Amino acid sequence: MKAIWNGQGLAESDNTIVIEGNHYFPPSTIRKEYFKDSNTNTVCPWKGTASYYTISVDGKENEDAAWYYPQAKEMAKKIENYVAFWKGVEVKE
Repeated sequence: MKAIWNGQGLAESDNTIVIEGNHYFPPSTIRKEYFKDSNTNTVCPWKGTASYYTISVDGKENEDAAWYYPQAKEMAKKIENYVAFWKGVEVKE
């Protein structure tokens, strides 16, 4: 699977985990130079508190377009620190 935004590959992996229709990419497969920490957090009752990244490519920013669970709850431990995308980031084979 590949995650692409603004013409740039953000992540690529053969080992994503699909939960609720979202592909979660292993943290080692993201291109960190495009990710900036965000102060945004949201809470999922069964996965835990999500942290977000703003994606920055060629001077354009996509605020909070990626998220991950740094301390996932027990039922979601397998995706702890894995990164998922939305807000126009294309995820495809």
